Parts: sequence; C-alpha cells; structure tokens
Amino acid sequence: MSFIHDDFLLSTKTASRLFHTFAKEEPILDYHNHLPPKDIAENRQFKNLHEIWLEGDHYKWRAMRCNGIPEELITGSATPKEKFIAWAKTVPHTVRNPLYHWTHLELKRYFGIDTLLNEKTAEAIWEQTEAALAKPEMSTRGILKTQKVRALCTTDDPSDDLAWHKACAADGFEVGVYPTFRPDKAIALSNSETWNAWCDKLAATTNTDINNFGALLQALEKSHQQFHDVGCRLSDHGLNRCHAHFSTEATATRIFERCRSHRTKRLYPEDVEAFGTHIMMHVGRLNAQKGWTMQLHLGPVRNNNTRLAKKVGADVGCDSIGDFPQAEALSRFLDALDTENALPKTVLYNVNPADNYVFGTMAGNFADGTTPGKVQFGSGWWFVDQKEGMEWQINALSNLGLLSRFIGMLTDSRSFMSFPRHEYFRRTLCNLLGSDVEAGLIPDDDELVGKMVKNICYANAKAYLQLPVS
Repeated sequence: MSFIHDDFLLSTKTASRLFHTFAKEEPILDYHNHLPPKDIAENRQFKNLHEIWLEGDHYKWRAMRCNGIPEELITGSATPKEKFIAWAKTVPHTVRNPLYHWTHLELKRYFGIDTLLNEKTAEAIWEQTEAALAKPEMSTRGILKTQKVRALCTTDDPSDDLAWHKACAADGFEVGVYPTFRPDKAIALSNSETWNAWCDKLAATTNTDINNFGALLQALEKSHQQFHDVGCRLSDHGLNRCHAHFSTEATATRIFERCRSHRTKRLYPEDVEAFGTHIMMHVGRLNAQKGWTMQLHLGPVRNNNTRLAKKVGADVGCDSIGDFPQAEALSRFLDALDTENALPKTVLYNVNPADNYVFGTMAGNFADGTTPGKVQFGSGWWFVDQKEGMEWQINALSNLGLLSRFIGMLTDSRSFMSFPRHEYFRRTLCNLLGSDVEAGLIPDDDELVGKMVKNICYANAKAYLQLPVS
C-alpha cells in the first residue's frame, strides 16, 4: 500500500465514510494566504520543484537548517536543483513533523507520485515533476481550478495599488482573487525612516497629504474603500498581543507628529500601544461599517535570529511561539468596539496552544444575535497548523463553543502546492468525528454529522465571509 492511500489519517470506517461522502469533494475557499497575486494575474508557469515548492517556504528552510544544511543551499546562490536535492536529503529526517505528511500528500495530489522523497529518489522525482510542471494545468490558474479553489484571499498592504487583483478580475478569471487589508505597517513606529517611507507610499496610493494624524486615518479609510471595491471583505492584523491602551486623539496626534517629523529619538512602549490602539479601533469601525471580517493573528515572537536576519532578511523561518499575556488586552479591545456597536465579525488565531481555552472562551463573549459564530476561534495557526494542533483547536472549540459554526481551514501559505492542507484538515476533522461516533459520544446520523462536516469544509466560510463567490 502506498503511504498516501484513500484512508490516510482515517482510523475508522465511520471516519472514512464521513470524509469520502461529505468532505472530499467540497470546494475550497482559502480565505487567508500569502500567495503573490502577480503570479495568478500572469498565470505563472513554474519551471521546477524549487520554484513552486521551495522558493518562499520558510517551513522547509527552517527544517533544512535544523538538519545542518548550509544557507547557501537554502536561500543562497546554489542552483535550484542543488537546493531541491538538499531538501530531499532533509525529508527523511522530518518523520513525525507535518512536513513529512505535507510533502508526500502534495507529491501525490499534484503529480500522482507515490514514491517517498529522499536523496536516492530525488533525481527521478525532479525530472518527472519538471515535465509535469510544463503542462497548462500546472500553471497557477490551472492549479487553482484543478484544486477546486472557488476563491482565495491574499495578504496585502494598504499602500498597494491592487493592480494584480484588478488584472485577475478584468480578464474574467473564474476563481475569485481578493486582497486582504493588512495595516500592520501603520503602527510599526520603531523605525522612523521605514514608517515615514510607508506613509509616503500610502499618501501616493490614496492621493492624500499625510501631514497630520487625521490625514493618516483618512488615507487608511480611502485605502479600505479601494480594497472593498475590488472584492476585499477581510482585514488581517499580526500582533504580539492586542493593542488596548486607550488614550485621547491628542495623544495619538503628538505621537504622529514626533514620528512624521523624525523626532523619535525614543518612543516609550505605551506610546506605541496608544498609537496602535487608535489605528486598530479605526480599522475595526471601518470593518463593521462595511460588513467585513477582522482577523487577529496573535502571539508570535518574530525574527529571533539577528545574524540570519541581517544576512537573509525577515520572515525566513526564525520565529517562535510567544508567551505574551493575551486575555485582558484582547477582552478590552473587543469590548471597546462592541460598546460602540462597532465590533465586526472577528476571527481569533493564537499561535500558543496554551491559549486555546482563553481564545475559545473569549470568542463566546461577544455574540449579539446577528451572525452565527460572530467571533470565531480560528483554525490552528503556524506552529499548531498540524494534526495534533488541529485536534487541540477542534476539541477546545467543541467544548467551549459551537463546532458546527466553525469556518474551517486556510493555508496561510506562500506556495501554490499547499492546497492539500485543506484535505489534511478535513481528514483530521473526519477522523475525530468518526472516532466519536464509534465510541457512542455523538449520534451515528449522517444528516447531523455529515451536514456539519460539509458546512465546516466550505459553506460556513462562504456564508460568514460574504465574499463575491458562487
């Protein structure tokens, strides 16, 4: 039997029936990823496995470093094939890491390859996939169609002109390619030069003279509308923890003036918190006005390795789970918006599994009778985006909230090879539910359980996010 077989991850007959009957054929709504819209607009055809698989995947880079692979063969000037061979040498050492599962699931689903990847099989797999990648169905658009993707949401800065998203819409591509509003740079005050350059770019994109704090808020509002006009219905925020230091607008104005005039010899943490709170509240209000969903990705410690950051750059696989206190600030922030009747639909993602019950209980505090599952405890993210982490999240959500209203999985990936992660999640979900059925913990009722599976796979996200998708 091949490693990736029909009942991969499915340990009971009921799990197998739930997956094959109710989950397998559901389409994909990938509402959070980091795919480059330019590649979709231009219908990029990848030349080899390095381009489609290793080019920007910091998960693989991290594993290769842990295996003692020199940086030259990871992000350096080695040839694409040399880098792939280095990855192939690493794969056998990833057993019990989700990368081992993902690697072979992706090889099977994209290329029909059952062979285990290692140093001995690397050459043949390189050649076989190189030929397959030249086919039209393996272009970016071909992949989206063959993987049954109905819509996807990239991650984009407010200063982006969205030209590539507009290009996808203009030529009638049947898969929705929508931006997500990610205003993290608006509150990144630690580097005055970088922040001012970002303000200048936003000013140009929105035709706004950002010379005072009110003008910055106006520029963000203009950008928010520009995103809405091309189908955006989500914002996204990557934070250590929520900003919840409430202060006067005069305080935010003073902080803005110091930063905009480059008079920022020293910024106190409370200054950054106060400024960030004003920006986050502003975006939250805009989201509520337009019916958007706000995503809060909370908890990581990013770019820990100074040496590698200087050599390679940021976001290259040197990040960790943080142990920030989350509950109090998250509660204050959500409550402040709710008190104004301006709390949008919100998805909470934690990177620290120790916070599962904090986030799971927080999500239930702000239901208001308008939207089922208005505040969601989102899918396992980053370091908990794997079988065990998914199970932890599903179990916490089930015990503390309504699993039946869960909007399901996303890839959070930079690779067009990552869509089988939806299958991976669906198999994990069906395996948990199938085990519960056979243990007599939930009814053996396909109308009840099968319908819930289908909804979690696609329909819940479609209804909740209100994206322009069929």
